[in-house]
Amino acid sequence: MAKVYITDTILRDAHQSQAATRMRTDEMLPVADKLDAIGYWSLEMWGGATFDSCLRFLKEDPWERLRKLRKAMPNTKLQMLLRGQNILGYKHYSDEVVDMFVKKSVENGIDVFRIFDALNDIRNMKQAMESVKKYGGIVEASICYTTSPVHTREYFVNMAKELESMGADTICIKDMACLLLPYEAYELVKELKANVKIPIHLHTHNTTGTGNMILLKAVEAGVDIVDTALSPLGSGTAQPATEPFVKTLEGTEYDTGIKVEALNEIADYFKGVAQRLRDDGFLDPRVLQVDIRTLLYQVPGGMLSNLMSQIKKQGADDKFDEVLAEVPRVRADFGYPPLVTPSSQIVGTQAVLNVLSGERYKMITKESKALLKGEYGRLPAEPNPEVVKKALGDEERITHRPADDIPADLDKYREEMKEYMEQEEDVLSYALFPQVAMDFFKYRRAQKYGMDASLYDEKEKVHPV
Repeated sequence: MAKVYITDTILRDAHQSQAATRMRTDEMLPVADKLDAIGYWSLEMWGGATFDSCLRFLKEDPWERLRKLRKAMPNTKLQMLLRGQNILGYKHYSDEVVDMFVKKSVENGIDVFRIFDALNDIRNMKQAMESVKKYGGIVEASICYTTSPVHTREYFVNMAKELESMGADTICIKDMACLLLPYEAYELVKELKANVKIPIHLHTHNTTGTGNMILLKAVEAGVDIVDTALSPLGSGTAQPATEPFVKTLEGTEYDTGIKVEALNEIADYFKGVAQRLRDDGFLDPRVLQVDIRTLLYQVPGGMLSNLMSQIKKQGADDKFDEVLAEVPRVRADFGYPPLVTPSSQIVGTQAVLNVLSGERYKMITKESKALLKGEYGRLPAEPNPEVVKKALGDEERITHRPADDIPADLDKYREEMKEYMEQEEDVLSYALFPQVAMDFFKYRRAQKYGMDASLYDEKEKVHPV
């Protein structure tokens, strides 16, 4: 057994999961040198929702954040989360945009790209993986963990083998909904280690109170790398806390080699950042409470609160249990998509409509139709043909990779925003978030020339959700 390596998520998923992604770059830089000296396998500090949040709420250039952190942490691999063909947005982009995004990310300082697709459709990961290899990055190909009759251990092992054959450098088990149970984590890691030669990296949360046990059983099964988050923003809806995990393995065959004393010094600093996030209304203490409803209903926490909100708006609180019971039925009809953005919202909204309208699929959302048609990619299983007929009529379903229908469009984006371009990366910000990026460009220009920037400043004090 070799030592276990750690990726710390304090600069990305920890504050995304607990505090609406509102940590600022100037709150990261004061301890960047100390983080750099810890000996982490990597630091996850970019991607996911950070890009959107930087532009939309913090009025920061995400590319500038990356450059500053790269300069401040020259000795540690910097990691990002990339949604495959969706990049960091919520729709598919052209191969040309994906390729340029990866190129610029590598040039600005990203080493490790954790690439995933919400449906586990590896066709939607292929371009991103090829581009990362081309530009010299590390490909961490991800399996979105979920449970269903088709999502067997064999399904995940076969997917890992295919990703390895496509050039993956590591495989990540991405347990985004905290559905992986400790003994299943042990068995899954064992199977993966027996079938692929590359390192296995485990990402989970502690939403259901099982996160520490999941990590420990995975370690016993031979996992190579795990995600944790420094304690001021660790545990709860984020990853299990780093310090107790490091201490647990100290002196064993799995010893991480990391000193808890060094972590404690950095944690003391982040306590102040966490307090600022609490004071500004972004960090609700409830994120630290154990919520086992995910395990009971197989519905992730974020999706559950979204369902409750939708039902409340309709004045139908008494229908909540019916909606919860309808979610797995809709998911089965739709071919068992993993319940992660965007499929969780699509399945949840359809379940609400089915219950409130009094007739299943009397009303079908355009997103449900797009999912069934194949516009998001290949579903894990064949959807219910009767539901498909009801949703699509005689329309043909897409069987090819959805991005094959998207033409090269970088020149179009360049033309649309050329007036505001200050760096090559700006065209990518605009391609992903046109309106949000444009507002940011105007804000940046106003600040630069001493104009009134408040017209474009959407900074807010109160959590918007």
